[in-house]
Amino acid sequence: MFDPTQLRTFLTVAQTLSFTQAADRLGLRQSTVSQHVRKLEQAAGRRLFVRDTHGVEPTEDGEAMLGFARTILEANERAASFFAGTRLRGRLRFGASEDFVLTRMPEVLEEFRREHPEVDLELTVELSETLHERLAAGRLDLVLAKRGPQESHGRLVWRDRLVWVGAERLRLDPQRPVPLVVYPPPAVTRARALEALEGQGREWRIACTSGSLNGLIAATRAGLGVMAHTRGMIPPGLVRIPSRAGLPELGGVDFVLLHGRHSRAARGPAEALADAILAGGDRLHMP
Repeated sequence: MFDPTQLRTFLTVAQTLSFTQAADRLGLRQSTVSQHVRKLEQAAGRRLFVRDTHGVEPTEDGEAMLGFARTILEANERAASFFAGTRLRGRLRFGASEDFVLTRMPEVLEEFRREHPEVDLELTVELSETLHERLAAGRLDLVLAKRGPQESHGRLVWRDRLVWVGAERLRLDPQRPVPLVVYPPPAVTRARALEALEGQGREWRIACTSGSLNGLIAATRAGLGVMAHTRGMIPPGLVRIPSRAGLPELGGVDFVLLHGRHSRAARGPAEALADAILAGGDRLHMP
């Protein structure tokens, strides 16, 4: 039998790719996090993570354990909720970044609505910076979005890297400006792409601008240009641009949960949805 506490720790490490970040989120010492993972590996009889100087990555068995861990913890939560006999009510205004349009985020929200049918959930899908602005203005109660590289606010859900993606047959001419497919300002990925190219001294041009992820994907699939995108969310039909193309590194990206100045009625639902997203963070990669 697998220990739910160890499974929860395992999921947090898999989402943050860091024992230190997992310890911060869980309120544990890093040695305790390492102990939980070690005991889970002993129970499974398999190695679940590979650790090196670059960070932490799940092994093939670790990837398999992700699904099992999530299922066990969800069943545990449902049982606890049933026997507690408490029902959440209220209106919850939740904002999610455009990045999650093609992920399994709908599954997380569907499960939340099934578990809390008396919560009126209102979903807003927008650019991360726009969501931050609406949260600050009191128009949202909970937001899942990117944060800037120098920012530390919010509860870390998932850490990844930004990479260049494009159509498989696209070939970039090193003598011509890099054609870009981008969100409009103030998008984080747009700003990061332009800063990286300008820092390299590489010329660029805007080939397509769209506020919709589906619009950007369509333009990129058509070969109009390249797009800065999260490595774990590369859409079908697009591939990572190889390093031989000479494009600059884009750095890491954090997806975080931020709470607004919500009313008392929204506090419970916001905390419950935040917990559901943190527990299911591995499903925010592309299927």
